[in-house]
Amino acid sequence: MDEEIRKLLQDKDYEGVADRVKKPEDAATLLREMGKEEILPFCRALDRDVLAEVLVLLDADLQQTVLEGLRDDELEEVMEDVSVDDTVDIIEEIPDSIARRIAERDEILALLKERKFSVLKPLLASMNEIDLADVFENAEEEDLPVLFRILPKDLAADMFVEIEPDTQEKLLKKLSDKEVKGVMDALFLDDTVDLVEEMPSSVVKRLLALTDSETRAYINELLKYPKDSAGSIMTIEFVRFFPEMTVKEAFDHIREQAIDKETIYTCYVTDRANRLIGMVTAKDLMLNATDRKISEIMEDNVIYVHTHDDKEEVARTISDYGFLAIPVVDEERRLVGIVTVDDAMEVIEEENTEDIEAMAGVIHESKPYLKTGVFTVWKNRVPWLLILLVSATFTGLILNNFEAMLSTAMLACVPMLMDTGGNSGSQASVTVIRSLALGELSTKDTARVLWKEFRVSLLCAATLAAACFAKLQLIDRLLFGFEGYTVKPCLVVSLALFCTVVMAKFVGCMLPLFVKKIKLDPAAVASPFITTIVDALSLLIFCGLSVAILG
Repeated sequence: MDEEIRKLLQDKDYEGVADRVKKPEDAATLLREMGKEEILPFCRALDRDVLAEVLVLLDADLQQTVLEGLRDDELEEVMEDVSVDDTVDIIEEIPDSIARRIAERDEILALLKERKFSVLKPLLASMNEIDLADVFENAEEEDLPVLFRILPKDLAADMFVEIEPDTQEKLLKKLSDKEVKGVMDALFLDDTVDLVEEMPSSVVKRLLALTDSETRAYINELLKYPKDSAGSIMTIEFVRFFPEMTVKEAFDHIREQAIDKETIYTCYVTDRANRLIGMVTAKDLMLNATDRKISEIMEDNVIYVHTHDDKEEVARTISDYGFLAIPVVDEERRLVGIVTVDDAMEVIEEENTEDIEAMAGVIHESKPYLKTGVFTVWKNRVPWLLILLVSATFTGLILNNFEAMLSTAMLACVPMLMDTGGNSGSQASVTVIRSLALGELSTKDTARVLWKEFRVSLLCAATLAAACFAKLQLIDRLLFGFEGYTVKPCLVVSLALFCTVVMAKFVGCMLPLFVKKIKLDPAAVASPFITTIVDALSLLIFCGLSVAILG
């Protein structure tokens, strides 16, 4: 260590030391000579890409010191520049607690490929089921049972729920009956029902054969509910109290029953006929004396849903009220199940995805994009494209009829008018469709929506018309010298644009409400047609005004 670096270290000028060290090999040598309190400040002063090169050159003890000391964000930046092979080598030499901070999917798959199970087993056991699912999704099919058998039983079951149906099917086919039964026994009932719905009939027969008769009866009962109903996403695994129970008895009941229940924070109170009469939370139980009756502390104004309520409305109710779960009752208000917040989030995500795809004219596909075949993607996209292709014939017919009556300069404005009209209509339709989806609007609000959008359209139309006139006069005529844009044609174009924007806003806000009124999905029906309708009407307006005013 030269004198200048030694002096910089004495002054704690680690930035200066980092500037003096040009090569990773020199930095590694310097780290070996430093005191422990100097290592991390110096590492933080180094560029992240340089530190990545230095890390590979250090021995296991120094690597551990550096990795332990870096914050998660710093560690992530450094490890991005370290190759998978080098990361695997580091993981093999450091404790599991540090290895899990740097082990990602590619490193785990590399360890699996090299069959380093002594490193893999503790590493996988410390991981979250969501991260494990990502590993399973990218593993080779023949490695799936190997990975699964390395995992602890409970973690394996939790992970199994998170992987995609096609990966579940591949894994189930390679597991023994005993292993499949172990998975089925560990799953919550609603997850079991989801699994049965997703699997092909040959796999379903095997799954049902490995479950007990009581579970099969529950599965068959839940499968009877409509696909989009609350009953189809509820679970029957919840904690139930009776009003005459004491807080102490309630805690004893939780200890006995909670091991196979999906949630115990919110518990429900029923009478002997199983009718819902109240609810208590774990917080209520902990804050009250053990001899108090449940009837004295329960909330009797319980918000609930019915088995045949739309699951999207149920999910929205959970979101609006901030519930962790909501009870589901039958027609006689008997408690039959609960819908938990995780199921509600899945419903919201699914419905939002369907709406976005529908607005883009794409048929919904449940598989992830990269796992969806090219033929399937084509099949999902081409129907709306064909419909819109045929409907676009109207705009062609309008242009053909009026083309001879319009000058070249006026025809050049057609794309601008059609694009502006389409954009204006889309703005209004997206706003209304979203508000309908969130329950902020209903068809009863049609008059209010129309009045609001009419005022908005006038302001937008006036602004755009003025901007259009200025653009045609200042840019097209004066700057580029297009002689066809005299004042009168420019006024016609601006007036046509004004009328187009007003019309497009009207169509954009009214069409979703009309589609909702006739019990169809506004996102699926309204959005693909708005562009075609607006294009045709904007052409009629423009051509009509041009012929009437300019002759």
